[in-house]
Amino acid sequence: MKRLALLIIIIVVMGIVLFVSPMFTVISFTETRMNNPQMYYINVFKDKNFEIRYTHSIHLTDVLEKYEITKSRRLKLVSMEYEDVAVGMPAHAEEGQTLTYENGKYKLEYENTTMDQFTLYIGNIDLDLYVNYGDKNYNLKKSLKRGNSYVFEVKKVSLYDKLKGVVMKNEDR
Repeated sequence: MKRLALLIIIIVVMGIVLFVSPMFTVISFTETRMNNPQMYYINVFKDKNFEIRYTHSIHLTDVLEKYEITKSRRLKLVSMEYEDVAVGMPAHAEEGQTLTYENGKYKLEYENTTMDQFTLYIGNIDLDLYVNYGDKNYNLKKSLKRGNSYVFEVKKVSLYDKLKGVVMKNEDR
């Protein structure tokens, strides 16, 4: 009887530990400036590359930012592609960058630009804002609240965090 009680206690404790231990890697969008911020997430699998595609609000042309998830879950900015170099888009490369122009598009490549996170503002305008991960497209304008800011990062979360959060649904463009 004592063995059975001990076994049950061990199983319950292990279940609780597994429930709250961070073991799932996700691309996370956590609301800022909120008392009880909501986390939205995309599950990360084998593919370590993703893109953010948006329509520039002034140029009204697409911008494609390519990222890589490092082993330490940092965001490595690989490149940025765009058509216009006026407001908000670089017209020259800085140290550690290479800018090329081909087929009507500028491509700014980065040697080693990494960051832990950045803040993403979801504007209340009807222009594209997608995360492309794997073979799926996630429309951030439909999944996240317009007018809100989100901390964008890759992190490990627990099963409990995933159940509290909102998994983002993919859709075709």
